[in-house]
Amino acid sequence: MSDSDLIKLYSGRILELAADIPHLGRLDAPQAFVKKRSPLCGSTVTVDLTTEDGRIVDYAQDVKACALGQAAASIVGANILGATRAQVETARDQLKAMLKDNGPVPDAPFDGLEVLLPARDFKNRHASIMLTLEAAAEAFAEAEKAACA
Repeated sequence: MSDSDLIKLYSGRILELAADIPHLGRLDAPQAFVKKRSPLCGSTVTVDLTTEDGRIVDYAQDVKACALGQAAASIVGANILGATRAQVETARDQLKAMLKDNGPVPDAPFDGLEVLLPARDFKNRHASIMLTLEAAAEAFAEAEKAACA
């Protein structure tokens, strides 16, 4: 990776987002929590959430990731309250397609993930970027199962 590639990848906006991640920490009594780890780089994200009437009403995340994973967590954290399971799963699938298949930017409210477009060319970073939405989608599914039990 050349110096100019690194500068493009780690833009000022990425670093700003990484430095200001909303909802850091853990919930006292989440309906569900999921920890995801990227085996390639060792990044980890733990997501706690609570749902009500099919929407996320409380959310926390513990993020130990590179700046790109942190930036993704920042964008997700800023926009996830009130989201439905379908919105979270769609954002996850769209982010994956954006990174791997040159797909479009995820739909609102997760369209801020556009800032990660330069990471398309760096496949070794994709897993870290995907962690938060993967964990949130899995936790949402678990919360729904728990509510039905």
